[in-house]
Amino acid sequence: QVQLAESGGGSVQDGESLRLSCVASGRAFGSYAMGWFRQAPGKEREFVAAVSVSGFGIYYADFVEGRFTIISEIGKDTVHLQMDNLTSDDSGVYYCVIDPTVTAIVEGAKEGNWGPGTQVIVSS
Repeated sequence: QVQLAESGGGSVQDGESLRLSCVASGRAFGSYAMGWFRQAPGKEREFVAAVSVSGFGIYYADFVEGRFTIISEIGKDTVHLQMDNLTSDDSGVYYCVIDPTVTAIVEGAKEGNWGPGTQVIVSS
């Protein structure tokens, strides 16, 4: 069983940046696609970004609008989410997830393996 642990969350102001990281332990995830979701208070969890097993297939939610970058380090069992130009709408708990296919992640990762999440607070 792979264990996921997110880090890098915190409190920032509008326009600032954060870099989230997710480290897998227990088993190398070189054969898994990786992704990030987020959930704001009172809202459903939503897809943010995903990267395929090869690292060449990268997908973003429309609201990202070029502000976020997903970076996978397969040899280190780590995936990052670089978030720039943050706004208060980006506040929420950010979750890392792995799944055998990137398509499954983009479609909600219903059978994915999830981390506990890391809190992001953006103040205007």
